[in-house]
Parts: sequence; structure tokens; C-alpha cells
Amino acid sequence: MSEQTATWYNLFDARPQGEVPAESPLAWSYHHSGRPSVSQKSRVVLRERAMAGHLILRGGAIVLDEAVRGVLGVGLPGRPNTLTLDEGGERSIQWLSPDEWLVIVPGGEEFTLETRLREALGDAHYAIVNASGGQTLLELTGEKARELLMKSTPYDVHPEAFPVGKGVTTVFAKANLILRRPTEGRWELVLRRSFADYLYRWILDAGAEYAIGVEE
Repeated sequence: MSEQTATWYNLFDARPQGEVPAESPLAWSYHHSGRPSVSQKSRVVLRERAMAGHLILRGGAIVLDEAVRGVLGVGLPGRPNTLTLDEGGERSIQWLSPDEWLVIVPGGEEFTLETRLREALGDAHYAIVNASGGQTLLELTGEKARELLMKSTPYDVHPEAFPVGKGVTTVFAKANLILRRPTEGRWELVLRRSFADYLYRWILDAGAEYAIGVEE
């Protein structure tokens, strides 16, 4: 386990290394609830983007924006309830509140990213929390993905109310999560690890009429 110390914080790389096993938040669910295969009949497809890096940033927008641009090459979203993606679409930054943002990067990048951000921010007033172990991200695609969402959340997911690039904190099947639409055909659910099994089983049930399939 790596460690970097300073006069006011300890920074740890919490990702398991060596022989320590790391399991997806849905590993238990796949075993006990099944994992329906994707077929030509599947009009909704579910995929877990497991083990991604999740960082919560808090602080002044101007200071954080400069640091994030220098490290990630993309700036903070300029409007509430929006998100920005890098050119490859693998890294995102989402507005959560006036002084809070969620950064999601491919798994394994979060420790280096946090280290570089702290170096760039120096003595500025900010907070960075690595929430990677407590969250996961589910992707929904397919022609009936929006219909599945309509059965699961009270939030209006009509394209006029929920355009590409929007992301909100809302209720989904009585659980709190972040609902995002990064591209035209893809929806994302960012949820707590403790809700993963419950929401997986809900989504399988809600998507049964659409022959939902789960990608490997």
C-alpha cells in the first residue's frame, strides 16, 4: 500500500494489490440472481463499469477548475446538474452542488489523479475524498432503456427534460443515486455499493419484458 504524507493529511492508495482479491459490487448478485445473456431480442442492456475510480472534490470553483484542467485536460461543468467528458469518454466530471463535483476515471487512475490534484492545489482550501470502494456505476443502453427508467424513477427522463450531458441526484426504486445521460444512447446510474444487489434485482425485474441482457 502506497502512502504519501504531508503536514496536514495522509494519502493512501486503497486499491488492493498482490494476492488480495477484489470483487465487483455485483459479484454476489451475478451468482445468486443470474446474469441473463444479451441476445438479439434484448432491447435493454445492462453493464457494470466496476472498480472505476470515484473522487469527490469540494472547494472553490475557480481554484478547482484550474487544477482539474491542468491534470485531466477538461474543466468543471459550468452549469448545475451537468457533466463533462474527456475526448475518449472514459473520464467524467459532474456538478453535484455549488462547491462539490464527482470525478470518475478508469480504475487504477484515482490514486495518481488525487496525488496530482493535491500537488496542483497546494495550500488552497479544498477537500478530496476517494469514494471508489463505496460506489459503482451501471450503464443502461438499448431502445427501451428510457422506458425502464420511467418505471423506476419519478424524475422526468423525457429528452426535452433530460438532454445529453445532464446528471442529477434522484430516487430510483426507493434508493438514492445519481442518474446521468452522458451520450445519446447511454444512461448511467452511480450508486452506493450497499444498494447494488437490490437495484440489480430491481432492474432485472423491470427489464424482463424487454429481454434485458447483462454484458460481461
